[in-house]
Formats: sequence, C-alpha cells, structure tokens
Amino acid sequence: MATMKIWYDDEGDLLEITSEQTKGYMKDIGDDIWERIDEHGKIIGISILGFKKRLHHKTTEISLPMEVSFSE
Repeated sequence: MATMKIWYDDEGDLLEITSEQTKGYMKDIGDDIWERIDEHGKIIGISILGFKKRLHHKTTEISLPMEVSFSE
C-alpha cells in the first residue's frame, strides 16, 4: 500500500503531494502546477506554487487537476 506524503513550504508557498518516492520528472501543466511523473509515465505526485493564494477565505477546498483513488 502506497503512503501519500504531503509537504508544504510556507516561505515559498509550495505544496507537494506524492504517493511514491521514486525517480521521475516534473511536467508543467500550467498555472504554476506540475505533475510528478515516474519513468513509466504514471503520475505519482503534484506540486502547486502559490498554494495559499488559491484558497478562498471562506473555504479550505481547492480543485486539483488530478484524480486520487485509495484501495487496500
């Protein structure tokens, strides 16, 4: 079972979410958002620059351009 890791850099306002710690590359998908892709082409994470700026004052939800599924 993969473990999801979430890391936030307050100074840089960067959020990173990864499901695997493996070699790969970052793919710019626009609007200061990058997908982390493994060597087989599978999306294994996402990075969002300016994360706090995207949050609205009345909510803590944002839309991400990816699907997440959980299984045992």
